[in-house]
Amino acid sequence: MEIGEIIRRCRKQKNLTQEEMANRLGVTAPAVNKWENGGSLPDITMLAPIARLLDITVDTLLSFRDNLTPEEINGIVRELDVMFEEKPYREVFTWAKKKLEEYPSCEQLIWQVALILDARRMCGNALSDEAQEAKAPEECEALPFTLSPDTPARALPEDTDQYDDAICALYERVLESGDESLRNRGADSLYQFYMHRKQYDRAEKYLQYFSLQNPERKRKQAEIYAATGRTQEAFRTWEELLFAEYGILSATLHGMFLSALKENDMEKARLLMEKDAEMARCFEMGKYHEAAIRLELAVTEKDAETTVSVMTDMLSGAEQINGFCRSRLYEHMHFKELSPEFCAKVKTNLLACFRDEAAYGFLKDNKRWQELTGSQK
Repeated sequence: MEIGEIIRRCRKQKNLTQEEMANRLGVTAPAVNKWENGGSLPDITMLAPIARLLDITVDTLLSFRDNLTPEEINGIVRELDVMFEEKPYREVFTWAKKKLEEYPSCEQLIWQVALILDARRMCGNALSDEAQEAKAPEECEALPFTLSPDTPARALPEDTDQYDDAICALYERVLESGDESLRNRGADSLYQFYMHRKQYDRAEKYLQYFSLQNPERKRKQAEIYAATGRTQEAFRTWEELLFAEYGILSATLHGMFLSALKENDMEKARLLMEKDAEMARCFEMGKYHEAAIRLELAVTEKDAETTVSVMTDMLSGAEQINGFCRSRLYEHMHFKELSPEFCAKVKTNLLACFRDEAAYGFLKDNKRWQELTGSQK
């Protein structure tokens, strides 16, 4: 992190505007803005006044080294873990705080240390699942800490609530990260923090850090609805998530299916097609969708009997192309009703498509196809 980013972060933590900081330092607001945006650096004579104003040391102000390596982060985490086995929580907490002051720009370390401190103060005999799963960047090993039933009681804090604000402040720092995945981790930690305390309004505040496209945002919103007695809203939100996830999973399987066809791997193509069809049945998408998934492979293999059978199923299912609307899986969702005229048009278009000899010419001598499409010679 550059010095300008440290100034910006610490200024915000002090609840100062750029104008207020400029007035107290005797400089202009544009000068502060340039420092924070990397357009210029503070004069050396300004370092001490800036550090005093922001309640940090000059060493902290100048510690704009790059992030620690995964190995260095793991080393600090191991040291923290060992200390928890031997020292009181208060003492370990103080050590961790000083360590983070040495590396104020290492957001990964900030989040991991906050998560460990949070978990250690909350549990008596075992770390939370979230902490057990906490990891450094992908190339880093899993965190090397455990908390066994034999962990001495002295490692646990005497009054856990007194650490709430400090730990939440660490999570809040991660929310300013330029790394979306790390922002999500920080937001998730704060969400879990307040959900655990049944402070649902505060937990909901952190959903804004998840993009609207992130399914975790919708899932967490449903959890809040359920926890606050809004059961119908919770069901609707979960159902919307389920319906959307089907679309993503089906598109993914179809993409894999097409790649298998391109590689002429018919065995894998058939497996993927069957999985897609099974999923359509599992998600209760209706007869039409279950059948349509099978058409492309049947045509590729020039399997006349299967192709005509699939066509028949699709035509008979066209009248209920939105059969999922009647599934109890989605009973709290609102779908637009399809008119009989629309369904009839779908059926007409399907017949026109099935008569296309360029695609289905291999069926020209098949009597079932001729009868189905009205293409008798």
